Amino acid sequence: MTITQHNASSGVTWAPVAGPRVTRWTDRLDAAGEHTPTPLQGLTVAVVGLGYVGLPTALGLLDAGATVLGIDISEQRLADIRTGSVDLLPAQHAALACTQNTGDFLLTTDVDTLPRADAVIVCVPTPITEDHRPDLRALRAACATVVERAVPGQLIVLTSTSHVGTTRDLLLAPLAARGLTAEQDVLVAFAPERIDPGNERHTPETTPRIVGGAGPVSSRAAAFVLRATASRIHQVSGPETAEMAKLWENIFRAVNIALANELSEACAHLGLAPVEVIDAAATKPYGFMPFYPGPGAGGHCIPCDPYYLLHQLPPGGPSAPVLSTAMTALRERPAQIAAQAAERLRADGRPLDGARVLVLGAAYKPGVSDMRESPALRLLALLAEQGADARYSDCHVPRLTVEGRELRSVTDPHEEPWDLVIVHTVHPGTDLGWLDAVPRVLDTRHRIRPATPAAVR
Repeated sequence: MTITQHNASSGVTWAPVAGPRVTRWTDRLDAAGEHTPTPLQGLTVAVVGLGYVGLPTALGLLDAGATVLGIDISEQRLADIRTGSVDLLPAQHAALACTQNTGDFLLTTDVDTLPRADAVIVCVPTPITEDHRPDLRALRAACATVVERAVPGQLIVLTSTSHVGTTRDLLLAPLAARGLTAEQDVLVAFAPERIDPGNERHTPETTPRIVGGAGPVSSRAAAFVLRATASRIHQVSGPETAEMAKLWENIFRAVNIALANELSEACAHLGLAPVEVIDAAATKPYGFMPFYPGPGAGGHCIPCDPYYLLHQLPPGGPSAPVLSTAMTALRERPAQIAAQAAERLRADGRPLDGARVLVLGAAYKPGVSDMRESPALRLLALLAEQGADARYSDCHVPRLTVEGRELRSVTDPHEEPWDLVIVHTVHPGTDLGWLDAVPRVLDTRHRIRPATPAAVR
């Protein structure tokens, strides 16, 4: 397999020139066939972090023939993986079940197994703090652990979303301080994850992957290892370009989700159904991509990633007012929904204080149990603060904690009287027919009931 890499800034095509300690990679790459069913046979790959990104990545590597060391600091997470009690697509669950019959997938908390790996892929979370600042504690710890145990000839690939320069700051510089120079002693690349939990239309294997190596050999090796986990590999000129590309794609989504929420309110005011308007606009075959309104933004990407750029922009330097405004709007969306709930009740002479309010669906998206940054958490807290008897019902989330208070999912919401039901997340197969008997329904996604006509002013 021959891969060259184009440096977009200089227009120069790099020819792979490897140091003596990484020649085993170039030898393997030169001998590899383009369509080998198990191209990673004989390689041991360590996946550090087995969450929503790491576990599907590990399964893809296993399918390509690699022996995988699955490393996670949580014994509970490893136990859940062993029992299959994890969010995965049906095909991924089947693949995980098959690993029980082989010795190719070692689950461990022992980071001292890292030197056994030919390649190490770091897949740890990069959340934000309560004051919306990047939280790099897990990433710094994982990278420090990997650097401390790195051995000559090893390939290290970072996949966690972070600010531009992270790969150089947390991997390349500390490796060099240990005497391990990229392209000579070790190989290093950044290849941002693209995992859409619960979405069978966008599996990792059908999604392109970006790779930005510290040099041409790093890019080539990372592309070789990851190509089995993606539809194709798109190589860029370096780690910083790949880091910015990941931020850019999620910032694009954040801004457009905020815009969809804003325009949906304008539509409702004008007596129009927002989804019908969006679907009509989406018939345009160019220059438009549909985004739909909702209760806010949740998950590991949209509510978090943009802050990794915002906090990297220095005072007095380039600003991002559109992005800043969009993120503020997304943060305030649950409060806007809570205010709409109060207004809906008040219009019927019923105060929010003491009202029985159900939030239908609490996970941040359909088909998963993922509660990370879910708007439902803030929404439930706001409703409770205003005196509502706020409950939730979600078949994927049996219990959750809201500001120190544990709540349990209402199992049969149709059997209880509600003053108001707020439609937050609709999981596949959810029966919504009983909502017809509920006196008030606030559909944050504008898909259950059409917008109430309002006078056009």
